[in-house]
Amino acid sequence: MLLVILFLFLGILIGSLLKSKETVINMTDKLIEWFIYIFLFFLGISVGANEEIAMNFLKLGIQALILTAGAIIGSVLASYFVYKKFFKA
Repeated sequence: MLLVILFLFLGILIGSLLKSKETVINMTDKLIEWFIYIFLFFLGISVGANEEIAMNFLKLGIQALILTAGAIIGSVLASYFVYKKFFKA
């Protein structure tokens, strides 16, 4: 955990030193995007290789769909009420 925090602060320090370099920012954005794709790919391999998950994929998928729909509906409702209360006269 300490290593994670160290890398975070190291990244913040380097980012603050290089924030005026437009090419570094663009390159970092592309690298992050590709690393996310690679991590998702390996996550897919991990899920596909796990027999227990594969056997319960439909059940887990339905639960994930319900949780996702609930999160989206809750976020939209909360945003609506915040907008009505604080931003609309």
